[in-house]
Amino acid sequence: MELEERQQLAGGGYRQIQPEPCIKWRYIFAILGSMGMAIIYGLKVNLSVAMVAMVNHTAVAAMSDAEQGAHGHEVQDRNSTTVDGPFLWSSKQQGAILAAYFLGYFVTQIPGGRMAELYSGKYVFLLAVLMNTVGTLLSPVLAALDYRALMAIRVFEGFGGGFTFPAMNVLIAAWSPPEERSTIASIAFSGASLGTVLSMMSSGIINTICGWEYVFYIQGGLSLIWCVIWFICVSDTPAKHQFASEAEKNYIAAAQPKSSKKGGDKLSVPWGKIFTSVPFLILAVSHFCNNVGWYMLLVELPLFARSGLGMDMNTITIMSSVPFFANWIFSVVYSKSLDTARAKGLISTTTARKISVLVASVIPALCLLAICLAGKNVLVVVVLTILAVMFYGSMFSGVFSNHSDLAPNFAGTLMAVTNMLATIPGFLVPFLVGVLTEGTDGLGPWHTVFYMTIGILSFEALFFTILGKGDLQSWNSGG
Repeated sequence: MELEERQQLAGGGYRQIQPEPCIKWRYIFAILGSMGMAIIYGLKVNLSVAMVAMVNHTAVAAMSDAEQGAHGHEVQDRNSTTVDGPFLWSSKQQGAILAAYFLGYFVTQIPGGRMAELYSGKYVFLLAVLMNTVGTLLSPVLAALDYRALMAIRVFEGFGGGFTFPAMNVLIAAWSPPEERSTIASIAFSGASLGTVLSMMSSGIINTICGWEYVFYIQGGLSLIWCVIWFICVSDTPAKHQFASEAEKNYIAAAQPKSSKKGGDKLSVPWGKIFTSVPFLILAVSHFCNNVGWYMLLVELPLFARSGLGMDMNTITIMSSVPFFANWIFSVVYSKSLDTARAKGLISTTTARKISVLVASVIPALCLLAICLAGKNVLVVVVLTILAVMFYGSMFSGVFSNHSDLAPNFAGTLMAVTNMLATIPGFLVPFLVGVLTEGTDGLGPWHTVFYMTIGILSFEALFFTILGKGDLQSWNSGG
């Protein structure tokens, strides 16, 4: 299979006959997809920034102190450094509001993947963004009504968020020739990282200048502009695109695996073959391990910087933003280099996926090990954090691209299953860190957490390197 693939990439059926025009609509799709992912993730995290200004911290602290029998002058001390908002939400209520999104996100993965495969990846992804946009625009009104109303709309947004990765994967499978799949997938999926950082930064600025309500109104309003552009400029397949050249359509069509389905018939999902497929099970486990490390870097390292190392807020801001810009740039440059090597027949798809998983697991693991050895050297920890997150960008060319290699006809369903499993670390990692670090001081408990993460990433690297595959599976043609 790999020899056949090399021959195709070196000069077989994947080569285009007609020269393409300078405008390549598959890359415009990828850029718009990246913007859509950025919107979804930006609207997910903006509440965590806005909530700082929404809550009446003085009153909440006073209520907490009254319950614990604290003295009044302690409340006054807090009051002198706190900016208050209108809402009396306890810490538990704030946590419930922020967690509500993930309830919806978890349950719509598989329905989203199947809807995208059966009906339209374009419109399912558009629906996801619209659901998050509407929820965002309604958030100030519902927050004023009751915190439970805000929780309900956050669950609604999560429902839409669950559609995003499966629907995008269906579109990537349709729009990307195999020798460009890493690049297109990296451009599209990396928008999630970039959107998170840009939203958190812009939310803080908007909140300071205009007030917390406008965080939702401005970001939600701008998202509607993207919806119009997506509706006009994207189609489910190149063949249906009104602007793409015939040369580009033929080039992509010639590169796609031949389908056995007749006319408009839709393939049934071969669930039994999927869940007994070794390459898919390897991918699912690797995706889970990948996200353990990702959530550790995304959520817990800034907390480690504050509570473990006592860094100031400026340094923590650098740790929370610069690494993700580096991640975005590296993911695009790396994926393009990888696809160039594949197009020249230097490496196979399987080799490309294994290299990507190795880069996204071994290098971050080594950086975490070095962080443990660095002690309280703040500069070294910051540099290592940037490097760890940056090299994690190869995951978009690894576990995030492998679904379409195995079965492009079921790219949405496969992504839905593995991403649902990979969502669990989003709950598990914060819980585990809380258990290991609660009531303890110093770096010891944090180093225990990092060593556990190193072990999981090392297992992923070894597991996928030995057993991972990038070949088209026989069950791609259905049950």
